[in-house]
Amino acid sequence: MKLTDLEIAQQTELTHIKEIAKMVNLKEGEYEPYGNYKAKLPIDLVERLKDEKDGKVILVTAINPTPAGEGKSTTTIGLGQALHKINKNAIIALREPSLGPVMGVKGGAAGGGYSQVLPMEDINLHFTGDIHAITTANNTLSAIIDNHIHRGNELNIDQRRIVWKRCVDINDRALRNVNIGLGGKAHGIPREDGFNITVASEIMAVLCLSNNLKDLKNRLSKMLVAYTHNGDPVYVNDLNAEGALTLLLKDAIKPNLVQTIEKTPVLIHGGPFANIAHGCNSNVATKLASKLGDYVVTEAGFGADLGAEKFLNIKCRFADINPSAVVIVATVRALKMHGGVPKDQLKEENVEALLKGVENLQKHTETISSFGLPYVVAINRFMHDTEAELEALDNWCKENNHPVELAEVWEHGGNGGINLAKRVVGLIDDNEPNNYAPLYTLDQSIEEKIETIAKTVYGADGVDFTKDALKDLKEINDKGWDKLAVCMAKTQNSLSDDATKKGRPRDFRITVRQLRPSLGAGFIVALTGNVLTMPGLPKVPAAMNMDVDENGNAKGLF
Repeated sequence: MKLTDLEIAQQTELTHIKEIAKMVNLKEGEYEPYGNYKAKLPIDLVERLKDEKDGKVILVTAINPTPAGEGKSTTTIGLGQALHKINKNAIIALREPSLGPVMGVKGGAAGGGYSQVLPMEDINLHFTGDIHAITTANNTLSAIIDNHIHRGNELNIDQRRIVWKRCVDINDRALRNVNIGLGGKAHGIPREDGFNITVASEIMAVLCLSNNLKDLKNRLSKMLVAYTHNGDPVYVNDLNAEGALTLLLKDAIKPNLVQTIEKTPVLIHGGPFANIAHGCNSNVATKLASKLGDYVVTEAGFGADLGAEKFLNIKCRFADINPSAVVIVATVRALKMHGGVPKDQLKEENVEALLKGVENLQKHTETISSFGLPYVVAINRFMHDTEAELEALDNWCKENNHPVELAEVWEHGGNGGINLAKRVVGLIDDNEPNNYAPLYTLDQSIEEKIETIAKTVYGADGVDFTKDALKDLKEINDKGWDKLAVCMAKTQNSLSDDATKKGRPRDFRITVRQLRPSLGAGFIVALTGNVLTMPGLPKVPAAMNMDVDENGNAKGLF
């Protein structure tokens, strides 16, 4: 009988974290154990290793996701394991799972099959408490804002223009818009408020883009929280709150060291969503991984139109990372969905729909090429893929000059990704140095940056700004915030801002409905379509199938 991801994880004998630390040449005292199988790495390790040669950074991205699943994290982990199989000093850098999708749709986000990060149960639940620390810091700031108003409002904050929201790390649509301060004078000043999911908090983005504690404190101090009655911005440092927030995050900024099923070292740190934030693990973790390994395999959320775009336009720019290659994960069943096949018919062979759906893959290859980077398509094999379908996809890739390899890392772990690993290493060797460059400069206008992304990455004809967005744009320009990067908030399910448009939509425009300054993070968030910063639970949440036995062993994580 086929084992579940959780059963495979629970049957794996873990190696003590001190042995994993030795694998990346960490000395005694250079890691802080959290039990036997997890550790935090001191932030000053980056400084100690600053003169070490940087390893090759490999980004794993994907086609637009579908309910059929793509297995991007599984492929990332499997590729890291496969690099070890061919005797390469590789380390993996991933994001931490949010409880929102774990309890909602995914049920788990630490890879799958024989390409998992362990301890899987801990990672998918509370792990080392990083996301809880971000939640606490975020809500501490909210409490300070409301207390300031309650105590006389010396800063003259307009309570109608408080832009800072509370957060919680679970999908809870009822908290999107709330009234607070009810119950009389002793309970605060009544006003409208709302909640984001924690991974959409600017503090998450700030933590992931900070290089050290000093940088973290500086970025936190710059965060915009409100406007005065005169229209002047109010920042965290106006409330003198940056010290307390940094204190709450002093351990959360330290990357977490764990292992895969095959004992490959992994740094897991930070977890911003890619559809509403920048979708990459922390700069500290990726930079540290590049000092500890010759090859770093990392991933960015959702498809290349979201996570990869932000990795290459935002993260690499801020962290001074020069990526070496990109892996684009595609699956037969997801491409069939992009070709029009309903989810309940995916087990049936349909080469015609597959070859229609490859238009989505084609667009993502064009996007990666626009950044000047070499890539390889990884066909992530699933159980019901037929030989005819796999052959058709492989032939299409070869006929269109797309390097391609089959990945069977769910079933075979690192052994199932050896050909992919060899192809990636060869790709790097053949293309170093490459021609990587972001798609826009920071000196360009906000409109130009957004239009560049919309046209080059999404394939849109142009961009329309609503009246509210134009008002936001004027304020951004007037305040001198127009030289920041742009972080697009867009549905992950389509190249367009309409989630129902599968495949490769054409003849469409992107509508920007709001622009939100994230001054600490260093970017302007452009909200498009109907994307939400607080998701809701599905009809049957994954949480409904979860339990724990009398010995404390988890059930239902997958």
